[in-house]
Amino acid sequence: MKLVLDSHVFFWWSVNHPNLSRAARTVIEDPDNEVYASAVVAWEMATKVRLGKWNEARPVAVSFDDVVIRNGFVPLSISPVHARVAGFLPGRHGDPFDRMLAAQAQVEQMPLVTADPAFKAFGTTVIW
Repeated sequence: MKLVLDSHVFFWWSVNHPNLSRAARTVIEDPDNEVYASAVVAWEMATKVRLGKWNEARPVAVSFDDVVIRNGFVPLSISPVHARVAGFLPGRHGDPFDRMLAAQAQVEQMPLVTADPAFKAFGTTVIW
């Protein structure tokens, strides 16, 4: 199975945080799964660190590419199709990072590993 990680899940996995659910840990650890790390995660983490909203994520944000390589994750770029779908997603939820991750998950037909209930409003398949 292919799956994509939300920003908090990427961070929690990287630091072995206890907030990571058992189901999330299981699918990420499964060697038969392809785990994708979106450019959106790097963008969101760096932005929130810069704004002082997520200081504990600084080491992971700074070393994002190394974390991806070390864990054998597959990088996922943002495409024009992702951008179009994100822009047309229904609802009032305005977080551009969430909208883009939802669009990527939908376009690439991958579940999103996330604890955030906001993604269900987009019709995104979620693993938590």
